[in-house]
Amino acid sequence: MASTARSITRTAPDGQIRLITKVARMYHERGIRQVDIAETLHLSQARVSRLLRRAAELGIVRTVVAVAQGVYTYLEEELESRYGLAEAVVVDVEGSHQDIAAALGSAGASYLETTLTGRERIGISSWSQTLLGVVDRMQPLRVAGAESVVQLVGGLGAAAVQAEGNRLLSELAHLVGATAVFVPAPGLVGNKTVRKNLLNDPAMESVALEWNRLTMAVVGIGSLPPSPLLRASGNAVDPVEQDKLLAAGAVGDVCQRYFETAGVLVRSDLDDRVVGIDPDALRKIPRRVGVAGGESKHAAIHAALSGGWVNVLVTDTGTAESLLRRTSAP
Repeated sequence: MASTARSITRTAPDGQIRLITKVARMYHERGIRQVDIAETLHLSQARVSRLLRRAAELGIVRTVVAVAQGVYTYLEEELESRYGLAEAVVVDVEGSHQDIAAALGSAGASYLETTLTGRERIGISSWSQTLLGVVDRMQPLRVAGAESVVQLVGGLGAAAVQAEGNRLLSELAHLVGATAVFVPAPGLVGNKTVRKNLLNDPAMESVALEWNRLTMAVVGIGSLPPSPLLRASGNAVDPVEQDKLLAAGAVGDVCQRYFETAGVLVRSDLDDRVVGIDPDALRKIPRRVGVAGGESKHAAIHAALSGGWVNVLVTDTGTAESLLRRTSAP
């Protein structure tokens, strides 16, 4: 809103100050149109516009932005400054994991609906409950928002869970008017030789070319140890692998790429068996949107931000406040 100042430093003649103030009050406080002000005061409309600009320059009119309830721009700006983010979206939600996931799904859907340009090439995780919440809450775009939507990792978990991963990709592609590109391989194989042979297959080579052309990635951020829901889905790595990762200092992952608390990739046998986008290629994607929140993921989200795995974050107020209390950030 605009408010008139009670005292100003006068850098214009008193008569001019009086006229500037009168015009400002008529326009900002009484809502009178410029054309009507001009007619009432026998001025040209161009002069009324100049007087209003002068009112702002002199401090007679000051603009104040009233923040709506449930909007946390100050938290968003602090996160952007502290972690070098392109954008942060903070959702006003508390409660259970399901409550937070639902709110993040709605916020993520709104973010995509309002920021897709039509020329995007989007990469997406193969499975994430939160990202499924995003596509379930999105409205179909009237104009195509992207050219393609590409899986970032092959299929993971039980057959039913892989079907959900395929739905995530195909639904998002449908909603934004894009072509869906699937990874024709499992997400985790027995050894690096099998992985190398798969990546050399012509079908996989074409997907790898798509990975290198991505302008945007939309990912979940996993915690270690994994959540009960992730374990139940069959997407979690087996307990032996988890113990090895924990011993190496891993706290979370993006697209099955595990990192320690500073966000540095944890090199392991598992890393050599993932059929998915290379970690360096992932972090070169210009816009990397992480949708994640909840207390169990605070350490993983902090590490993902510190390591540059994501540069846009959609999260909840509790997680935002926790991130700002931490002292180690780039």
